[in-house]
Amino acid sequence: MFQTLSIAIKIVFASTLVGAGLSAFDITAAEVLARAGITPELVADLAAKALEWALPNMVLGSMVIVPVWFLVMLLKPPRG
Repeated sequence: MFQTLSIAIKIVFASTLVGAGLSAFDITAAEVLARAGITPELVADLAAKALEWALPNMVLGSMVIVPVWFLVMLLKPPRG
């Protein structure tokens, strides 16, 4: 878990540095998206579609995984 947290902190730090550097050259996210031919509305629409697809699959998967995990933990031999 510590390694995952460390990676997340490094990504946040690097993103902040790169964002500050791009901001110093007056480059905005809207400009980058416009040059790529993508609108913020399209990004929001794609994110909504991704969530609309992923959420039911996550719920369905958790309906199988959580009971199996619970049984495994319940049947595990005691420690010590």
